[in-house]
Amino acid sequence: MTTSPGTSIPILSVPNLREIGGYRTREGATVRFGRFYRSTDLSKVTADDAARLAELGLVTVFDLRTLSERDVAPDRAPMSAREVPLDVLADKVGGSMVAQMRALMEDPSILRRYLGDEQAMDLFRQTYRDLIVLPSALASYRGMFTHLAEPEALPALVHCTTGKDRTGWATASLLLLLGVDEDDVFHDYLLTNEQLLPSFKQVFDKFAAAGGDPTMLELVLGVRAEYLQTALAQMRQSFGSIEGYFTEGLGIDASGQDTIRTHLLEG
Repeated sequence: MTTSPGTSIPILSVPNLREIGGYRTREGATVRFGRFYRSTDLSKVTADDAARLAELGLVTVFDLRTLSERDVAPDRAPMSAREVPLDVLADKVGGSMVAQMRALMEDPSILRRYLGDEQAMDLFRQTYRDLIVLPSALASYRGMFTHLAEPEALPALVHCTTGKDRTGWATASLLLLLGVDEDDVFHDYLLTNEQLLPSFKQVFDKFAAAGGDPTMLELVLGVRAEYLQTALAQMRQSFGSIEGYFTEGLGIDASGQDTIRTHLLEG
């Protein structure tokens, strides 16, 4: 059983799998264990790992990927779980690098040919702003959090393709709503670099063999505090606070917010 917040759940075919339980809030409560998980997509779950994944008792799986991402790599979710597709980036004009992760993993030379370090970072900064203001993003996160206000939706798991950007904001905004200190929110967010990047060793090796700089690939396949800071700055500019984001942006009133806290906090 997981006893410390952010501990990796070692299911090899589902990297970056962890839960949010164990984090303390500023009011002295604790986020419940076994209620909310985050991961990469579930398209590569092996037969052996399927049994281990089923042990989590998932009732709901929130899939934040685009329709094309889901079509290319459909989830192998546990039979117990209802899948809820929520296309965060549906309204992104011209597409998004975040939605092209699978293509980049298969052919990282695309990145080397077309993007420099600063250009890649600029694209991610814009994506994180989009996560806050795109109508499709607001509708998708509204859908997720509305479900989390229903006790029968838990335990739940949220994922995108690599479980770091769209999923990163889903988790960060939830932890902030629960009252977890921002330093711990960043800690959870940055754990992706420890728990996800090692699974991309072959991608990094291929990129380096083709003459690419692995540092550039880390900007795309990993996370940086600056990306989440960009989302928080946009959230405060647009809505003032995390409560304002939920009330004005997502249409979840104070009562709904308190219900989510009741379901996910103890003590």
